[in-house]
Amino acid sequence: MQTFDVLILGGGPGGTSAARLLAKGGKKVALAEDTHWGGTCLNCGCIPTKLLLGAVAPGALLAAQQRLRVAKGEIAVDYTALQTRVARFTKGSSQALAKELTGLGVTLLEGRGVCAGTAEGLHRVRLEGKDGVTELAAAQVVLACGTSSAAFPGLTPDNDCVLDSTALLRIAAVPESLLIVGAGAIGLEMGDFFRAMGSKVTIVEAAPHIAPTEDADIAKEMDRVQSKAGRTCITGVMAKSLVTKDGQAELTLGDGRVLTASKALVAVGRTPNTAGLDCEKAGCTLKRRGFVDVNDHLEAAEGVYAIGDVNGLTLLAHAADHQGAYVARRILGHEKGVYVPGPVPSCIYGSTEIMRVGQTAKGLLAAGKSVSVSQVPLTLNPIAQAAGASGGFVKVVWDGDAIAGIAAIGHGVSHLVTVAQLLMVGGYTPERLHEVMIGHPTLDEIVPAAIRAPRVAVTE
Repeated sequence: MQTFDVLILGGGPGGTSAARLLAKGGKKVALAEDTHWGGTCLNCGCIPTKLLLGAVAPGALLAAQQRLRVAKGEIAVDYTALQTRVARFTKGSSQALAKELTGLGVTLLEGRGVCAGTAEGLHRVRLEGKDGVTELAAAQVVLACGTSSAAFPGLTPDNDCVLDSTALLRIAAVPESLLIVGAGAIGLEMGDFFRAMGSKVTIVEAAPHIAPTEDADIAKEMDRVQSKAGRTCITGVMAKSLVTKDGQAELTLGDGRVLTASKALVAVGRTPNTAGLDCEKAGCTLKRRGFVDVNDHLEAAEGVYAIGDVNGLTLLAHAADHQGAYVARRILGHEKGVYVPGPVPSCIYGSTEIMRVGQTAKGLLAAGKSVSVSQVPLTLNPIAQAAGASGGFVKVVWDGDAIAGIAAIGHGVSHLVTVAQLLMVGGYTPERLHEVMIGHPTLDEIVPAAIRAPRVAVTE
């Protein structure tokens, strides 16, 4: 039986972040992964999606300049060549990550780890790999198993015309038409790319508006953008069933409408990879949807931590990375306090982007807070004007006199996420902004302008 100081189950951003720091700290570390080093983010999530969106971005920029009648031309994307590039990049990055970890002394194990109880003060894990089962033991275990695409009864991908995001990313040809169920980040980003490639896109969202985790004003602007770009958005209606029928995807809505398309994407969220993990044998408890319950130190049981998507706190790759680093510092004895994520940044990418750091106005109102908002339009920013894409705005959400969140929608606003986060963390209210010199002309200038803008109370 192989024994380690720390055994990490899952080779995504959280697991690799923890492994890297623990190995540098002198721990004997093993990292088990059953699919691909780098996890969903690198191989079939964040990174390949951004490579696709990056390929069509020049077309959006050219279209903006054409609307201003200062440029003309045509940009054609070779989809087959693009898919080849994505495959090579992700494979190379995955291999480079594995090489880096091995160089640090991390033992890489291919297979799925299953908790098998404790004995003699050690946690036991069965590694189920292609060559059989290997027995492992460790003083401490880190669960970093991530999530997979969720599906609901009647909305299950069949890998024919009804696909999940992984299958759609690898589709051999651009579909003539595409139905997307779910208007969160995955649905909106995939809709943006395939519309740019020529697909007729229809997005269906059961919530009252698209981008349902954002405030209604952000969603309203995004809806306007979708309509202008020729994408149809249907909101406030449940998807009843989605099946392949007569060579097409057929979607039946709760109001009786039936929609058809060449292909369909089910993008209704994520589900934790805890089925068959048997983490209860390690003393862990699962919450209602199958996420691992953790305390304020990200501990799921004595000697067991759960980080990233699998604990359900924040389903973002950078959150997993951040949590992994915290747990590593804690195991090394460098961290004693509770886990504090700070204001969490998030983005939705594409020709029009959404950025947010911290809380929404609707979330604060639901908590009974005194909420106000200050905002400025992107038309005031010279860099947005230079791009020919000045639609949208930046808003600051205030809880009393404290900044509780900063959000933006518009072209390129994902680039504002770090300056917004740092201004929030630093407590740079209007009275302190003189302490920071922001470069000119930059898109960044719009954030302090929004902080200085007049505040308007929000009551609903």
